[in-house]
Amino acid sequence: MFPYLNIDVEKSIDEFIETNKKLSNGVKYMMDIKDLESDSTPKDISYTEDKMKLYHYKSQCEKVSKTPTLIVYALVNRQYMMDIQPDRSVIKKLLESGLDIYIIDWGYPKQEDMYLTMDDYINGYINNAVDHILKTNNVDKVNLMGICQGGTFSSIYSSLYPEKVKNLVTMVTPIDFGVDEGLLFKWGKHLNIDNMVDAYGVLPGDLMNSGYLMLKPFQLMLDKYVNLVDNIHKPDIMTNFIRMEKWIFDSPGQVGETLRQFVNDLYKGNKLVKGELKLGDKEVNLKNITMPLLNIYAEYDHLVPPSSSAALNDLVSSTDKELASFSVGHIGMYVSSKSQKEIAPKLANWLLERD
Repeated sequence: MFPYLNIDVEKSIDEFIETNKKLSNGVKYMMDIKDLESDSTPKDISYTEDKMKLYHYKSQCEKVSKTPTLIVYALVNRQYMMDIQPDRSVIKKLLESGLDIYIIDWGYPKQEDMYLTMDDYINGYINNAVDHILKTNNVDKVNLMGICQGGTFSSIYSSLYPEKVKNLVTMVTPIDFGVDEGLLFKWGKHLNIDNMVDAYGVLPGDLMNSGYLMLKPFQLMLDKYVNLVDNIHKPDIMTNFIRMEKWIFDSPGQVGETLRQFVNDLYKGNKLVKGELKLGDKEVNLKNITMPLLNIYAEYDHLVPPSSSAALNDLVSSTDKELASFSVGHIGMYVSSKSQKEIAPKLANWLLERD
């Protein structure tokens, strides 16, 4: 002990040795990881079109819902976040509850896709996927479940084709882009998207990721790595951490013309709420949404302000509509313990009651 420096040398040396031991074991463990078990729930490819794949999950119980459910994920990041690991898979939980689940994988767009528009995605790919499901299952309607930007697309689709949608579920979905909350919404209103699209054609996923990290720089780029040192010797925690890191940085590029319209018409023009949005020759009117609606938002969402999501319920004509929230963040909606204990059961029960 050096009293004048208030340092316990013996204790400091022990802590130094222990930390090195943890780091050594952690590095050894990371080198041995081979299978992260993401996206492992059994499924088949049911339909493909260009780079889009439509997966159909294998049933996991004897009694399955009459109405198939199509999940439409955002163009940003990858859809397997809903099947991130076997013991935290929203997909697996929904299947075990008796839902018949399809999901769209948008793939990784290349330069040849730069001219695809929102019209192509919604009136093209989503509509063709829905028609395929209707024909395959010999039914008249599907349940539509939209995630984040996929929820915006699903709401637009439901307003254009209400006769094909039995129930609409939206989760952490931006609808009212006029709200002045959240850094992403503030940036979106001032972003020179035209220059970026003209320069890149397809915006690199890494560029988009850098922007998302800047929304919470200390937490996303510093805190989580500093805190990791304390747990680096624990295999389960390290596997979960690396699994999430892989998903976060598995970012597809963004098709320029679609992103241009999304930013200009929605973030800047707020045309969806104003009833001024057009896709191709079709005018989008959210009042055409008459089917039951379950709209779920995350109370601590740093990407989509809750008020932006909640606005949908006042813009539709549905008489059977519910607004629900959970005390989680944007991603926690799918990977937290609440996703298994509360959120997935809520989704399944609400849809099965209206099957």
